[in-house]
Amino acid sequence: MRKTAILLFVILLSGLGLRSQSSRPQASVLRTNSPIELDGKLDEMVWQRAIPATDFWQYFPTDSVKAVSQTEISFAFDDDNVYVAVKCYVIGDDYMTTSLRRDYRASENDNITLIFDPFRDQTNAFIFGITPFGVQREALISGGGQRFDDFLGSWDNKWYSGVAIYEGYWIAELAIPFKTLRYREGEDKWFFNSYRFDMQGNERSTWARIPQNQIIMNRAYNGELLWEEKLKKPGANISLIPYISGGITQEQEIAEGDGKAYGNYQIGGDAKIGIGPSLNLDLTFNPDFSNVEADQQVTNLDRFEIFFPERRQFFLENSDLFANLGTQRIRPFFSRRIGIAQDTATGQNQQNPIYYGARLSGKINNNWRMGLLNMQTAPVNEINQPAVNYTVASLQRQLFQRSFLSFFFVNQQDMTDSTGRFAFQADKFNRVLGSDFTLASADNAWNGRYFFHYSLDESQEKQAFTYGTNLSLTKRRFQVEWDQQMVGTGYEAEVGFVPRTGFMRIAPQGRLFFYPNKGPFNIHGPGISTEIIWDETNRKTDHQYGLTYEGQLNNTGRIELSVNQNYTYLFSEFDPSRSGLEPLPAGTDYQYTNVELSYRGDRRKKVYTNYEISVGDYFSGQRYGVTGTLIARVQPYGFLSLRAGYNRITLPATATQPDTTVNLLLIGPRLDVTFTRKLFFTLFTQYNSQFDNLNFNARLQWRYKPVSDLFLVYIDNYQLNDSQWQPYNRALILKLTYWLNL
Repeated sequence: MRKTAILLFVILLSGLGLRSQSSRPQASVLRTNSPIELDGKLDEMVWQRAIPATDFWQYFPTDSVKAVSQTEISFAFDDDNVYVAVKCYVIGDDYMTTSLRRDYRASENDNITLIFDPFRDQTNAFIFGITPFGVQREALISGGGQRFDDFLGSWDNKWYSGVAIYEGYWIAELAIPFKTLRYREGEDKWFFNSYRFDMQGNERSTWARIPQNQIIMNRAYNGELLWEEKLKKPGANISLIPYISGGITQEQEIAEGDGKAYGNYQIGGDAKIGIGPSLNLDLTFNPDFSNVEADQQVTNLDRFEIFFPERRQFFLENSDLFANLGTQRIRPFFSRRIGIAQDTATGQNQQNPIYYGARLSGKINNNWRMGLLNMQTAPVNEINQPAVNYTVASLQRQLFQRSFLSFFFVNQQDMTDSTGRFAFQADKFNRVLGSDFTLASADNAWNGRYFFHYSLDESQEKQAFTYGTNLSLTKRRFQVEWDQQMVGTGYEAEVGFVPRTGFMRIAPQGRLFFYPNKGPFNIHGPGISTEIIWDETNRKTDHQYGLTYEGQLNNTGRIELSVNQNYTYLFSEFDPSRSGLEPLPAGTDYQYTNVELSYRGDRRKKVYTNYEISVGDYFSGQRYGVTGTLIARVQPYGFLSLRAGYNRITLPATATQPDTTVNLLLIGPRLDVTFTRKLFFTLFTQYNSQFDNLNFNARLQWRYKPVSDLFLVYIDNYQLNDSQWQPYNRALILKLTYWLNL
C-alpha cells in the first residue's frame, strides 16, 4: 500500500499542468466620493457610470447556454466599504423563501450569492448573499470549494444591505466593510464569481461559466474585479464582543429523584483584532456557548463514533487550517474535543469550562497561510478531569495555481496534578504532527490528497502513524476515484476524530454522467463503489461492494438507488441495534446484502418530502428502515418540519434471549418562526428510543443591531426510567451579546 500511495502521489503531481480557465469575464470597481443609500433604487451617480457584470451562464438545467433570467452586478468603493448593486431579472412575481432567518440555504430560496477571492488563490473566499426579501447570509469557502464541507455557513460578520422589488426584477444594494474582509494592501485585482438561484424560473446561473458536474461554488472558475485605484491598508480593525448571561439550571441523577435548581451568571467575551489586512487575532475569555443550536440526533447503527460539525463562532474563521487535515474519518484535530469532558465511570460527556482561547490565523503573504491556537480548560474535579492546555500550529504553502502543502503540530498537555493544583505535567501529553499535500488542478479535473501523520505520548506504542492517498479525475462524462488509508495500532490523536485504528483501507469508485435532452432527469448515471478494510495482520475485516444509479431531476429533486453487498468481521462483541440486545460475539463474521433508496423532493413546493429506505439483511438478521422529513413553508414567516426515522431490526433468537426484534424510533419536529428579519423563534424537539432520550430546545433570538443579539433559551432533557419519563437536566438562560468596533 505504501508503494501504491507513492505512485498515486506522483500521478497527483502529473495533473498539475492542466490548463486553467481560458478566459475570465471582467468588471470594474469604481471609486465614489458620494454616499450611497442602500435602498434598492440605484439613483446614485456611480451606478450611472458603472458598466455592470452581466451575461450570466446557465448552470441548471443545462450549462451550455446563457441564462434566461439575466443578472447585472455593478461595483464601487470608498475608503471604508465595497458597494455592490445587483439587478436580478425575473419572469413572474412568485418569489420563494423558507423564512426571514439569516443564513438561509441557497437551494431553497430565490437569491444571489457573491464570492470574493481577494488573494486570487482560487482556494479561499468570502461569500455574501441576499434574497428578494432582504434576508442576508455570509459564509467562508476553503479547500477550493470542491466539496460541500468546504462551505462554512456558521461564520458571522458585519455588513449592510437594502432591497426593493419591482415589476420584472428586484434590486439589492450591499455595503461590505473592508474590515470584514481580508486582502492585500496595494492590490488592484480580485477574483470574483456569483451564482444565482431563480426558483420560480427553475434556473441556476453563474457569471463565470461552471460545468454542471462541478459544485456551483467551485473556486477554479472566476471572473476578475479591476479596481480603479490600488487598495489602501484599512484603519484599525478591532472588535470587542462582550456578553453577559444568566439563568436557572436544574441537574439531577435519575435514580436520586428531584434535584435542586440553582441560579448562575457568566461574563465573558471575544475580541477580533486585525493584524494587518490579512491576519486576524481572535481572543475569547470565559466563552459561553449556551446559544449554539442543538445537534440533530441520529439513530446510530454504526460500530464507531458519530461526527458532529463545529458550530461555535470562535473556531470558524480560517478553520480549514486546523480542521481539514487528514480525511473526514482521520482528523488529527477536532475542535469539539475542547470544552467537553468525559466521565469515565458513566461514559457520558459534560461541558468543561474554558478559561481562555487565542487564535492567530490568515495570510502571511501571497503564498503562505498560518494558524496558531492556544486554549486552556478548567479541571472538573468531580470526574477526575484535569485542566488541559491545547496548542495547535499550522502552516500552509500554496503550490502551483490551486494546490497547497500543509504542516501542523497538535499538543494536548495536562496542567493539574493529582491533588487538583495547577502544575505542568511533563509526562501527561498527547501530540500529533504531520504534513498534507492537497491537489486541485487548474481546471479542477484532478483532485486529491496525500498525508502522513505521527502521534507521540508517554507510552509511545509502535505503528503510531497514519497515511493516506486520494486521487479523483472528473470529466464531463465520468468520474473515477481512488481512496486509501492506513492507521497504525499505536496511532493516538486524543484531540482528533479517529474512531478506528489498526486498519488498512482501499475504496475505489466510479460514475458515469448522462445528459438527456428530454424526460424527468437533468443528469443521471450508474456508479460502482468498493470498500475493503484489513486489520494489522492483513485479515480482511470489512468490505462493501455497491452498485448505484442516481439522478438529478429537472424539478430540483434527486433520487438514488443502490444495492450493497457487505462483509463484517467483529473484532469485539457488538449489539447491532445498540439498544440492549445480546451482543454478537467477537471473532464472528457476517455477509449480508441490502437495498437502499433515497429521494429528495422538489424544494420549490411549499410542502415537500425527503426520505431514505433501507431493506435487506443485517449481520445475522434483517433490517427494515425508513427515515423521512416533511417540510411545510408558511412564506415568508417560517416553516414546520417533521423528521422521523423507524428501524426494525430482527436477529436470530438465542437461548437467553428469545425476543430479538427491536423497533427503534427517532422523531424530531421543528418549528421555525421569523417574525421579522431581526426576531426569530425556534422550537426543536427530539425523541430517540435507542437511548430513551427526549429533549426540548426553544430559542428566541433578537438581533437588535448587526451581529449583536439577545437570546432566551430553554433546554429540557428527559430519560426513561422504570417506564416513567424523568427530567435530568433543564435550564432557562438569558444571554446578551454586543459587537463593538473600536
